[in-house]
Amino acid sequence: MAIEKFNVKATWKEKLLIETEARGHKVIVDEPVSLGGTDQGSNPVELVLSALGACQAIVIQTYAKQFGINIEDLKIELEGELDTDGFLNKSDVRPGYSHIESKFVISTDAPKEKLETFIQFVENHCPVGDTIKNPVHLTSKIVVEKPVK
Repeated sequence: MAIEKFNVKATWKEKLLIETEARGHKVIVDEPVSLGGTDQGSNPVELVLSALGACQAIVIQTYAKQFGINIEDLKIELEGELDTDGFLNKSDVRPGYSHIESKFVISTDAPKEKLETFIQFVENHCPVGDTIKNPVHLTSKIVVEKPVK
């Protein structure tokens, strides 16, 4: 088994503006003005879609040659549906996505049947897609620091 740990730090800056950092790379996360943010970055649920699309694209690029598929151009368009009433505590519905659809726009000479088999492989080997599809053991720890005076 080759277990590898990944770490991200999320730091609150102001209002709903958060800075995340992984391996020295920073991402600004914010909410749109309509949800109380300042719209300085993508919001967390948009980043879930971004992570899924990026992961799918990486799996495609990693395995295309092995499947004998030449990719000239690739775009993945993702759309997710969620009921914001769950996040806003307005009703008893899940706060997360209920449906996500990926549309793979691929420039290639490979036949569609071969691409369908390949995309099924991609969906079965994408770590982010797997994380979304299957329950994850999610735990939390709390560390309380004294305010600096």
